[in-house]
Amino acid sequence: MTSTPHLRKPDSARVRRKWGTVDENDLRLEREVTERMVAALNAELSGLYILFNQVRKHYWIAEGAESNRVAGFLEDAADRLAEMTDDFAVRVHALGGVPVCGPMGIRQHAPMHIEAANLYDARSSLERDLDGYATLAVLMREHVELASELGDEATGELLREHLKTLEGDAQTLDRNLADDTLVRNGASD
Repeated sequence: MTSTPHLRKPDSARVRRKWGTVDENDLRLEREVTERMVAALNAELSGLYILFNQVRKHYWIAEGAESNRVAGFLEDAADRLAEMTDDFAVRVHALGGVPVCGPMGIRQHAPMHIEAANLYDARSSLERDLDGYATLAVLMREHVELASELGDEATGELLREHLKTLEGDAQTLDRNLADDTLVRNGASD
């Protein structure tokens, strides 16, 4: 069996901006600033892609006594992660970069690991979700500082806005994990 590549490559004459490059931008920010911010935002995007897929998976497979409440939160959280992804991708483009997409780009910038494709119990799934949120919150705080340091206030404001959303969802996950009724590993009936 021969291996076929999963990457579709249109005619190179149609490429307007190559992956990994940062062109001039209409925002008139210096290239050094935009290169650093594009790299930072692509790390955010990679983490958001991973966390979105993980949270969406946990929504699909939610079961048990509290599954409706937990699944409802996870569905809404995935929607918020998708919105953040869109906002950051649009900003990367405005800064003159190419937003990360596809498995290769995500792996290149990923601040976290992709969960194995197994089915896990609710508690350990939510614990991994919380860890993903915490990882992204730390990264966003660092990038808020970077944006401030580089004088890119608009990107800093975008990061701050979405950091609040991440932290709010992390608090909800933490409350769900603190709930004694959520099934624990090794719990007997």
